[in-house]
Amino acid sequence: MKRRLYHHVLRNLACMVSLSRFFRAALAALFPLSLAVSAWAAPVRPQLDITGYVIHADLDPATHHLSATAAVTFTALEDLTAPSFELNNGLKITKVTDATNTPLDSERLATDSTVHFNLATPIPKGTSTTYTFVYAGTLEGSDTSPVSGIKLASVDDPISILLYPGAWFPMDGLFTDRFTAEMHITVPGDERVVGSGSSAKAAAPQSLPGNRAQYDFNWTKPGFPGTIIAGQFLDPATFTGLGNMRVFVTAKHKDAATDFARTAERVFLDMSGTFGAPDSGNINLVELPDDAVSATWAPEIVAIGGARIAARNAQRLISNTIAHLWWGNDISPATMNDAWITNGMSRYAELMYLEDTAGKAAFQAAIYDVSAGALAYDTEPLTTLGRLDPFSPQFQSMTLEKGAMVFHMLRWEMGDDVFLKFLRGLLSQYTDKPVRTSDLEKVAEAQSNLQLLPFFSQWLDGTGAPAFTNKYTVFRLGDNKGFRTIGSISQDLDLFRMPVELRIETDGKTEIRRVDVVGTNSPYSVETFGRPRTISIDPENWVLKSTPDLAVRVAVLRGQEQVAQGDLTDALIEYQKALDANKNSSLASYRIGEVFFMQRNYQSAANSFRDALRGDLDPKWTEVWSHVELGRIFDVTGQRDRAVNEYRLAIQTNDNTQGAINEARALMQKPYKPTSNDN
Repeated sequence: MKRRLYHHVLRNLACMVSLSRFFRAALAALFPLSLAVSAWAAPVRPQLDITGYVIHADLDPATHHLSATAAVTFTALEDLTAPSFELNNGLKITKVTDATNTPLDSERLATDSTVHFNLATPIPKGTSTTYTFVYAGTLEGSDTSPVSGIKLASVDDPISILLYPGAWFPMDGLFTDRFTAEMHITVPGDERVVGSGSSAKAAAPQSLPGNRAQYDFNWTKPGFPGTIIAGQFLDPATFTGLGNMRVFVTAKHKDAATDFARTAERVFLDMSGTFGAPDSGNINLVELPDDAVSATWAPEIVAIGGARIAARNAQRLISNTIAHLWWGNDISPATMNDAWITNGMSRYAELMYLEDTAGKAAFQAAIYDVSAGALAYDTEPLTTLGRLDPFSPQFQSMTLEKGAMVFHMLRWEMGDDVFLKFLRGLLSQYTDKPVRTSDLEKVAEAQSNLQLLPFFSQWLDGTGAPAFTNKYTVFRLGDNKGFRTIGSISQDLDLFRMPVELRIETDGKTEIRRVDVVGTNSPYSVETFGRPRTISIDPENWVLKSTPDLAVRVAVLRGQEQVAQGDLTDALIEYQKALDANKNSSLASYRIGEVFFMQRNYQSAANSFRDALRGDLDPKWTEVWSHVELGRIFDVTGQRDRAVNEYRLAIQTNDNTQGAINEARALMQKPYKPTSNDN
C-alpha cells in the first residue's frame, strides 16, 4: 500500500481559508515538517543498514525520463535471506547484480513501491556487500509517488525534483538510516543542478557531447544527502553577510531572490546563535515547482515553492525548513518511536524564531494553536508511535505538535538558560548520529540537574492532558496590610505533576506564583497589597492542558482532516462538535460554510459565513474571509452588486491574512467563477 498522505493542517490554522486554498495549504504544510521522519511503517527490527551510494543518473526533462545506475552498499543486521528496498513505481529495473557482478532475480511490488530478493545463500549477519541496480523510467506528476497525491520525484521543465522521500534510488530506513552518497547527475546544458556536498565540478560542471552537462556531488559523512533539484536556474546569486549562501531561482522569481536570501540569512544567524553552528554552514536556497511540496530540506539545501517565495509570506516555512539543518540533519531519530525529537524540535525551533522576531504575543498565539494539534489525536504515547502509519493524522499530530509542546514544557521546567544548554548539549553529543528518547532523557537530566523521570513518564509514556479548575476565597488582612487569597487548583488527572503559573491581577501590581500541581487538589496561599481582580492558571500556556476553547480548535482540526480525506459528512460532524462547545465560534461556522460551498449548497454556505461574522471572530481572519466568501457566493448566483459590497467590506477590515485583501481587490475587478479546482 502506498504511504497514506496526511494533510497536516494545524500549521496553517490561522491562514487556511477558502476550500480550494485549504487543500493547497494542507499539502504545503506537510513536507517541511514531516520529511524529518520515516515515510512508511518500517519493520520493528530493520534487516539491513545502508551505508553508502554511488549513483549515476541522466535526466531528460523533454521526455520526463530518468535513467540511472545505483551501487548500494549495506550491512546485514541479521542473517539476511530476503532483502528489500523501496523504489519509485515509475522506475523499472533492468538488472541487479551483487558484489561479484552476478545477476540477481528480483520481484517488483507496486503496492508498496518495493523490490524484493529471495537469496539462495543468506548474507551472514554483520556482512557488508554492494548491490548495483540499473533502472529507468518516466517520472511525472504524483501517480507513481510513494506518497499518494504528492509529487516527490519528477523530471520536468523548468525544474526537476528528485527528493529523497521520492525513492528515486533504492532505499530503506528513510530518515532513520544515515548514509554517504556520491552522485553524478547529467542534465541538459542549460540547466543547473543542486545537491548535497558539491565539489568544484558542481560549480563548473563537466561538458558532455550533445549539449549535456554532468554535475558531481559527494557527501562523505553519514546523513541524508539523497535530494537532487535541477532546473533552468539563473546564475546562482550570492549575498553579502553569508558568503556560503547561494540562491537558485528561475527567471520568473528573480525579483524575489533577494528577499528569499535575506529572510533565510536572518533565520540562519538567529538559529546559529541559539543552537550553535550546524554541521555544515553551506546553504543552497532553491526554488521548487509550485505543484510539488511547498518546502523540503537536505544537507546544505533549503528548498521552497516558487509561489511562496514570490508572495514573500514564507517566513515560518523557511524557518521550519532551516531548523531541519540541526533537527533532522545533524541529529536524526534512531527509530520511529524517536521521531518526536526531531519533528517536535524543528517545529519548536520555528516558534522560537517567531518569538525572537515577532514578539511574545505572536509566540503565545502559535503555542495555543500547537496545543490544539497536540490534543487532536492524543491517544497513543509518543514513545510507541512507531507502530502507526507515519503519515496518519495521529502520527503527524503527535510527533509535530505534542513533540513541540514537550520541548516547550521542558523549557518551563528548566528555565531558558538551562534549556538552551540542554539543546546544545544534545546536538553536541549526537551530531552525525541517531538519537533515542533515552539519550535525550539522560542529557536533559545531566544538563539541568533535575529529576525528570516523572516529567518524561507523563508526557512521553502516557496520554492526555489535565483540565484545571481554580477555587479560591479572598480575605482582607487587618491594619490595611492587604489581602490573602486562599485557594486550590484542581485537576482531573490523579497522577499528573507539573509546576503551573498562577497569575493574580490586583488593583496594583500583578503577582506571579509557581504552584506545584500534584494529585487532584493543590492548595495555595498568596498575599497581595491590592485586591485580587482576576486569578488565572497558566495564562501563557506553558503547560499542555484541556480547555473549552481548545476543544473547539481540536474539533475543527479533526474536521479539516476529514475534509482533506474527502469525507465531508464526518467533517460536518466534527465542526458541529466545535459549535456545541462554543455556539459563537466563528472558526467552526466558517469551516461549515466551506463545506457547504464545496457542495454548491450556496444558501447554507452563506448562512454559515454570516454566522461566522456574528460570532466571536476568533481567529480574526474569519471576518475578512467570510466577506470574501460571501462575495463569491453572490457572484455565483448572479448578484454582482452584493458581491462587490462584500469585497469592499473585506478590504475595510485591513486584514490581509493569506492575501485576503489582494483577493478581494482582484474579485472587484473580475467576478468570481467556480472552476473544477474549487472542488
